[in-house]
Amino acid sequence: MDYKKFRLLAIGSALIVSACSFSEDSLWPSLTGEDPAGSTSEAQEQASAKAAAPQQAQAGAQPAATAVPGQPALGTGNFVPSGVTPGSATGTFVGKKVVELRGELQRLQGNIGQQNGQLQKLRGQLVANSRRYHGTIAAVNARLQVGTTPGNPILVQQFKSAQADLSRVAQDVTGMNELANSIGSSSTMSAFLSESAKSAFAISGAIDEDHRQLAILEDEVNRTDVLIDRLLTEVSGDVRRQTNYVTTEQSNLNLMSAGIKTGEIYGGSLLNVAMASSGGGMQVSAGAPRPTANRRPLVVIRFDRKDVPYQQALYNAVSRVLEKRPDAVFDLVAVAPSAGGQARVALNTNKARRQAETVLRSLIEMGLPPSRVAVAARTAATTRTNEVHLYIR
Repeated sequence: MDYKKFRLLAIGSALIVSACSFSEDSLWPSLTGEDPAGSTSEAQEQASAKAAAPQQAQAGAQPAATAVPGQPALGTGNFVPSGVTPGSATGTFVGKKVVELRGELQRLQGNIGQQNGQLQKLRGQLVANSRRYHGTIAAVNARLQVGTTPGNPILVQQFKSAQADLSRVAQDVTGMNELANSIGSSSTMSAFLSESAKSAFAISGAIDEDHRQLAILEDEVNRTDVLIDRLLTEVSGDVRRQTNYVTTEQSNLNLMSAGIKTGEIYGGSLLNVAMASSGGGMQVSAGAPRPTANRRPLVVIRFDRKDVPYQQALYNAVSRVLEKRPDAVFDLVAVAPSAGGQARVALNTNKARRQAETVLRSLIEMGLPPSRVAVAARTAATTRTNEVHLYIR
């Protein structure tokens, strides 16, 4: 940003002069709008959607559209076993083996039916819990959008409700993961039955009817094995997507908590912003802080009064950086005046460090990993009050 724009921004607002200044443009949020008290139900309606009806897995059902806005799509397969063809006893050893394997297959298909029922139940619970969760956070965000008092108790209660809903979603995902393990056991049993049916053909003393029933049984075991494989694939996909969803929403809830404390709305978690811009997760570390000489700070927070409202401006600046440079790391520097004698300098330096730690906690609450920030301290003859500078590398 050019220097004239920077001057205009600094002069245009008393908050900026006393709190934050930027080396590039910053978009301040609009704090206009109607009271959201009457729009809560509308937000909940927008956050709700009907769960798609299950489809036959034999047709290779694909995941449907997201059941709740903001939640990844759930699979829609309905995995119903085709059943076991009855047979007559032949009195031979192989015939008895066929009867035994048929009974095992019936029990296996019964287990699959129960697992399928459990899957459909978990999906319904997950969608219902997600609907409540998104309805609650929509109401909180609507209130924060128009501005409210810091620590508004109504929003605190709604936040706790959203936390409980998201916790229930996480429990549903855990249930799906346990279901996947159970389906894995069924897959092992199916492989054993398939191998046993093949081996039975080599047993001597069989009659033609034994082999005919064995062939039917083998086909049904193979179809069951395919059904189990599709069931396991779909459940594993649901677990993976919903686990990532819960992790993302937990980060967003942390940021919402920070917003409720200040009475302002931010946006998505800073880490989520970076991941969305990069297309995936990244392992980035700031390492040791770098010298700040001849570097222009991204943000300057001047602690010249109590309770400086820097959070919104800080979030805007860092969020815009991460949108353009998802791998960006930062240097957070506590700056104290060097004038006033040794005792005064020591006092101001300690205070500036505590203020820098407060800013660092704010960044972490906003979703920026602490590994992305290196912290340092220095004194400066050009400053008259404690400041915290944020630099981008």
